[in-house]
Amino acid sequence: METGQKKPHINVDYFEDLTGQIGEGTCSQPEGGQEDIGQRIKAIREAKGISLDELSHLTGFEVELLARIESCEVQPQLGTAIKLSKALDSAFGRLVSGVGEKLYAITRKGEQKIVSRSTSLKGKKQAYIYRSLAPEVKGRHMESLIVQLEEAPDGERSVHDGEEFIYVLEGQVSLDIGDDHFDLEPGDSAYYLSTTPHLIAATRDTATILAVLYGG
Repeated sequence: METGQKKPHINVDYFEDLTGQIGEGTCSQPEGGQEDIGQRIKAIREAKGISLDELSHLTGFEVELLARIESCEVQPQLGTAIKLSKALDSAFGRLVSGVGEKLYAITRKGEQKIVSRSTSLKGKKQAYIYRSLAPEVKGRHMESLIVQLEEAPDGERSVHDGEEFIYVLEGQVSLDIGDDHFDLEPGDSAYYLSTTPHLIAATRDTATILAVLYGG
């Protein structure tokens, strides 16, 4: 299928700076001076007096993986972050993009900030880069993100509470939901319950989507 000559449905020039390298083994400070997601998880866990062993029991994640997330060797994908937020009894948005202080947010295209990156579970390959569109809103229940997808590093499906809506902005997207597979192009969208095993990735190279998530 030839798609190289198709024009995207919106101007996506400003997505070009979504790419970046993930430092291994150290926590970096994302744009705006926010803590890394691993630092936020560790801070919330310690404030609640929960050990890594206890968090492992609550989530089903191995202690080694949790330790690597907190030390930023592995950057958790959204499904993992949602499970952690449930176990820590913390708002999903707080883990992904921090605590907001405003009643509303107007985000200009040049003001979008990278709030998180994710890797494969082994931490060897970058999977996604997230740009939050409204991290300033206090008490929000949805998380709206511009996401750069890479090709699936390990093919592992995600299952977690909540609902997801995605809209393809640029590139070709591979979406598996349960036993069904879909190839999506710019202008295509999908809405699904996150409790159904799902995997979304770029079909090849990279792709960019708008994602709206409700953690449940």
